[in-house]
Order: sequence, then C-alpha cells, then structure tokens
Amino acid sequence: MTDSKNILVGKIVAPRGIRGEVRVQTFTEKPSDFQKLAVFGDKIPADALHFVWAVPNADVVVMRVDGVCDRNAAKTLRGTELFINRDDLPALRDGEYYQADLIGMMVVRDGAELGRIVCFQNFGAGDIMELDNGDMVSFRGASVDFEKKTITVK
Repeated sequence: MTDSKNILVGKIVAPRGIRGEVRVQTFTEKPSDFQKLAVFGDKIPADALHFVWAVPNADVVVMRVDGVCDRNAAKTLRGTELFINRDDLPALRDGEYYQADLIGMMVVRDGAELGRIVCFQNFGAGDIMELDNGDMVSFRGASVDFEKKTITVK
C-alpha cells in the first residue's frame, strides 16, 4: 500500500569497536541479505556502506562506512535508518507479502474494523501488527485482501 520507492531494511544502532564500524539492526528476512543489498541512508550513499559480518543468532550486522574512521564518527550515525530501492526487492511467491505493502491496510475481526496498520513488531514469537489506535494484533493466520485493502484476523 505504500507508494514509497525506498524500503526500510535496517537502522544503525551503535558503533562497534574503535575503527568506525557500526552495528545495524536488520529488518530483512536474514541479516546476511545485507551482503547483496545496495543499502543507503539519509547521509550515506549506497556505495559507501560495506557489509563486514553478521552477528550469529541475532538480527544484527556490522558494516563499514566510507569516511567514518573512528568510534566518535560512528556514534554520530546512531539512529540512521537504512533503505533499499523498491526495484531491488526480489520477486515474491504466492502468499508472500512485503510488510511495507501492508502498512495502512484495515485490520478486521468478525466484520468489525480494529484499526489500520502503522507498523510491524516482532518480539520473537511472530509478526505483530501495530494499529493506529495502539492495539497490537498477531499476523499469524491472517488473510490479506489487496483489492479491499483489508487483513482479516481470527
């Protein structure tokens, strides 16, 4: 549902070490996806970010940024959101969705509107839709209707 050409795929959360590397929280299916994505941020062009390694058992990768050579410079990037161009996304199989395409859809249960999706959360037990009224609803077992722009939950 989003018309944005840029898709949020991660966020710089902290510096790592003393040489200017940064820790990036990833929102991709696998953190290692960052090895092949042309990632960029507001202050960072795509060709300036370089994958270093993925943190085992975590949704975190370590990246190097051209021109950032020490911890203090890396600290200034904390909070920077990282994006990819929508055209770089791989094709989906039937029944798969990009969460970005579901933002703004109405969530319905038993014919009653619960609210519109503003974002997704995942605290380890599956995807949760955060609604515009503050409610959180599990995406598990949901049915998506792109024509009606609704998601029906049980």
